Amino acid sequence: MEPRDSAQADAEVSAEQLSTQSAVDSASATTPDTRAPFASIGGVTPAAFHALPTPCYLLDEAQLQANAEILGALAERTGCRILLAQKAFSNYDLYPILAPHLAGTEASGLYEARLGAEEMPGKEVHVFCAAYRVDEMEELIRYADHIVFNSPAQLLKFGPQAKAAGKSLGLRINPEHSTQDGHAIYDPCAPGSRLGTTCAQWEAAVAAHPELPQLLDGLHFHTLCEQDADALAETLDAVAEKFGDLLPKMKWLNFGGGHHITRPGYDIALLEQCIRRARDSWDVTVYLEPGEACALNAGYLLTHVLDVVKNGDTTIAILDASAACHMPDVIEMPYRPPLLQAGDAGEKACTVRLAGPTCLAGDVIGDYSFDTEPKIGDLLVFGDMAIYTTCKNNTFNGMPLPTIVTRKSDGRTEEIVHFGYRDFKYRLGRM
Repeated sequence: MEPRDSAQADAEVSAEQLSTQSAVDSASATTPDTRAPFASIGGVTPAAFHALPTPCYLLDEAQLQANAEILGALAERTGCRILLAQKAFSNYDLYPILAPHLAGTEASGLYEARLGAEEMPGKEVHVFCAAYRVDEMEELIRYADHIVFNSPAQLLKFGPQAKAAGKSLGLRINPEHSTQDGHAIYDPCAPGSRLGTTCAQWEAAVAAHPELPQLLDGLHFHTLCEQDADALAETLDAVAEKFGDLLPKMKWLNFGGGHHITRPGYDIALLEQCIRRARDSWDVTVYLEPGEACALNAGYLLTHVLDVVKNGDTTIAILDASAACHMPDVIEMPYRPPLLQAGDAGEKACTVRLAGPTCLAGDVIGDYSFDTEPKIGDLLVFGDMAIYTTCKNNTFNGMPLPTIVTRKSDGRTEEIVHFGYRDFKYRLGRM
């Protein structure tokens, strides 16, 4: 990684780009974009954005603070403990904003566990992995407080070692109740899922190894994806039905992630009912490990238009940001990220396909409509780009990783890190 000061970044923006985009902003300033992803910037492009290199991720400290306060207030009212799921957001420079309101971090393996221990010192570190490695367990035990196993076999293999080290042990369960519609790739309760232990699997394992229940301190389920509390309430019914005999023997119950707690309109009252139900019915401490809710609508991806081409009836703007490299969930999930001052295809006067610069034919972000056709040099601002971006991006085609910048509560911007050729090269071979 190559740090670079803001003066260097400012010098990269040409006067032509500033002039072009100023005209665009003036035309749209009277109709601010009121959608949640752009609420923190008042629905218009702040002048400071033009001084930033592109592509870049811009992390909004004020929105992170607002999300953290919502989560902290929930924990205070209900007694639940909330963890940051680092798989969604792991920009540790911003952890000091979140830490005062959270119980700690959730990790998906050794490196995330170490990151949580190092960057939220004194907080809890929880880890779940579908399968742990023998050569990593000793080090993992040094960092983790709670270790959740995916199967009875893994619990039996590593549980005694972790228990002897004073760790709290859990088992991920599969309540076999799907609340997803479509998106099987994100459904841990889909038929044939590898994630979580079913009731039948647990009973068979205990019959063969009666000592297993003595290793357990808690149960964990994670079945939601960007969902409201009604899906959680349904799932909790299934958990009670399948594992109700085991729950009173537990110290804690982890509801996992996928809760859109900080989204406008989320039913927090119903979530609180679910938390109190678990606490009062089984005398357990309730954990939640949201990732998206911690950093929802707290980031932007800034990109410039490099070229505009036409193929038949389709107008295509090629950007310096790539779906494949810089917002991989656009292709993997798939989904269409919000874009400031743009509408759905056909909603406004000009519909344009936005695409990346890589050789991948499918490096397409989506079709958007504009009042006027974007021009070469225009600055575009994608919203909700703090989550599943910086922690998932890649350098396919030798694409540079976007610079990471923070936006302070007073509107100032500060570069955290700039990436260059060394970051591309030395992940492929010797330094």
